[in-house]
Amino acid sequence: MAQTDTFATFLIIGPTCFFLGILFASFPYDYNVLWTTPADKEAYFKILEDHIKFLYASPPLISRILHIVIGTGLVGFLMKLYRATEANYLFDGASLVLYFAGVLVYLTNIVKGFRVVTVGIYGADHDLPEGAADDYISREDTLRVFAASNTILALVLVGVLVLQAGQWYALRKEEAEIAAMDQAAEEKKKAGKKKQ
Repeated sequence: MAQTDTFATFLIIGPTCFFLGILFASFPYDYNVLWTTPADKEAYFKILEDHIKFLYASPPLISRILHIVIGTGLVGFLMKLYRATEANYLFDGASLVLYFAGVLVYLTNIVKGFRVVTVGIYGADHDLPEGAADDYISREDTLRVFAASNTILALVLVGVLVLQAGQWYALRKEEAEIAAMDQAAEEKKKAGKKKQ
């Protein structure tokens, strides 16, 4: 594997692990929303809403760092796909598709969830104009969609890591096979010289 490919792989794996760390920090909230029912559901949802509002109100520097890290991952993919080999097209192409799917989940569901929870407009909770209530979902459903989006994003990012690990394994296996073939050819060549 070339030095450029190794560095580009680092540029992909680093941001992916960074995002998984962020999602892991949200997992205690997401777990209780998706898979269990807390004893005091209303108090728990209030804690979750406060957490989301706190994250959304963070200084602009935080979102800028997040977007720089997203861009760093994309730069890594561009470096690997520039003068790409067949393995790059297969593994990195699939990884890039997953990475873009993750970016889309982030932009469409998570950012929108931050805004909806911060504003606090839920369909069943407010007196909305007739017909407008159909455009809004309930508080609980909003929090479930937010938690499910975090979980989907985590699975997508794990898929990126699995594909990058698969590419590394395939390249190592190929290098070992080439070395074995070269060694066999060298031994055959030496055996031919001895016969002469």
